Amino acid sequence: MNPELTIILCRPQLPENIGAVARAMANCGLGKLRLVAPRDGWPNDKAWPMASGADGVLEQAELYSTTQSAVADLQYIYCTTARPRHLIQNWLTPKAAAADMQRRVAMGHRCGVLFGPERAGLDNQEIALANAVVTVPLNPNFSSLNLAQTVLIIGYEWFQQTENKQRIEWQATNETSPAKHQEIQIFIDFLVGRLLAHGLLSDPNRRPITKRNMQAFLKRAGVTEQDLKTLYGIIHALERPVLARRPSNATSE
Repeated sequence: MNPELTIILCRPQLPENIGAVARAMANCGLGKLRLVAPRDGWPNDKAWPMASGADGVLEQAELYSTTQSAVADLQYIYCTTARPRHLIQNWLTPKAAAADMQRRVAMGHRCGVLFGPERAGLDNQEIALANAVVTVPLNPNFSSLNLAQTVLIIGYEWFQQTENKQRIEWQATNETSPAKHQEIQIFIDFLVGRLLAHGLLSDPNRRPITKRNMQAFLKRAGVTEQDLKTLYGIIHALERPVLARRPSNATSE
């Protein structure tokens, strides 16, 4: 059985909104919910009335302390934001995102969608975790949506793709899989370590920004497990001593 799309709520502020999200998910055939540091704790009795019977989603919700840990096992991450950020990202409408999600999930990839807290949304560090950004094109003079509405719009497009079976079959030529978020983080930490050893990234104030940019680049590129192995190999090869060798066809003077 293929993995299911995972919905991740980052620092939700109201348990009632968590319940409303569960209801929207059940409407759209979605059942996997992850909660990152809910403000009022979890579980919370106030969520159940708003779920209107979607108890199974709430009962099986998984609790995480950080966004990083909530996405560690995922291979492709989407995030939602209505505001332009100073980050280069792949931007998708809900319909385009749903088609892409269905394609990836049909291949057995673990995919998730990040939603930010009600008041401020996701921060730049969290957006950098994503491979693509989903934004809902609405009235530019009034584009504000509440949390459950946003989940419902994306869930609806997902459900339509499922119902219509508009899945694009795709197979990687070398049978490799997308790298999990945790694997990408391990590679970034390794790369930063090697750069520090060679005297680069010496400014500690710039280091977090550089790491975030590396992360955004690798996520945007959709690197695979084989891609990471190749990058590890390149770095190890570049660190080997270069031996001055005479070309084999050289002639003595």
